[in-house]
Amino acid sequence: MNNNFTTPLADEASLLVRFDNIGIEFDGRVLLQNIDMQIHKGEIVTLIGPNGSGKSSLIRVLLGLQSASQGKIYKDRHLRIGYMPQKLHIDPTLPLSVEHFLSLVRGVKKEEIQAVLTRLDIEALAKKQVHVLSGGETQRVLLARALLNKPNLLVLDEPVQAVDVNGQVELYNLIANIRDELECGILMISHDLHLVMAKTDTVVCINQHICCSGPPQHVTQHPEYQALFGVPGAEASLAIYAHHHDHTHNDNGQVHSKQECSKTE
Repeated sequence: MNNNFTTPLADEASLLVRFDNIGIEFDGRVLLQNIDMQIHKGEIVTLIGPNGSGKSSLIRVLLGLQSASQGKIYKDRHLRIGYMPQKLHIDPTLPLSVEHFLSLVRGVKKEEIQAVLTRLDIEALAKKQVHVLSGGETQRVLLARALLNKPNLLVLDEPVQAVDVNGQVELYNLIANIRDELECGILMISHDLHLVMAKTDTVVCINQHICCSGPPQHVTQHPEYQALFGVPGAEASLAIYAHHHDHTHNDNGQVHSKQECSKTE
């Protein structure tokens, strides 16, 4: 297995991460193959695909928790990742306040915790027990924890998990504002092939390989999107990403017929 390689990427100052031909196999099964992707400063990349498509495996490779079977990941040598997991499991018998939970981040200062609570408008949650938080409150606390790492790349795994539609729009807007403030890159993961945040710069759809990618605003103009969803002005808050391909996968996850994904130009 190949290790991740780090490079200063001096000739591409805005580039944070580059995936070159990443492939992952486990017990003879192909989890990912031929993944080429880049993430730049100030860019929001949304990774979408069905359950089992390899999204989590790709993120684990990026985080250094799993090795690739082939290819390399090049990282900026000053890369600092803030990771927001999909879920938080806290034993309800364990007394753990939000403030205490955030203080577990290595090297964090009390004033930094206060600042991030204020920035995310969750100061009122500081003394609240983590296990009683609502879905939206939990996601903001997890985002706060990721921000305490002072990242230049935020990796957000299904950030709107267990959040209602209004809360999703608010959280997406907050994430976009944080990107603007920090000038960081954001890699956001979703399992939903239909709902994609309108402010995303690039959408990448994977299903063991990259099926298709492109700016979401191009996809919202696609006639198939308009025929299927036909909601005027929907792109102002949420964008629909239409994904089509004419290939299939064998039992090992390998592609054995020609792929063709719709991507409007």
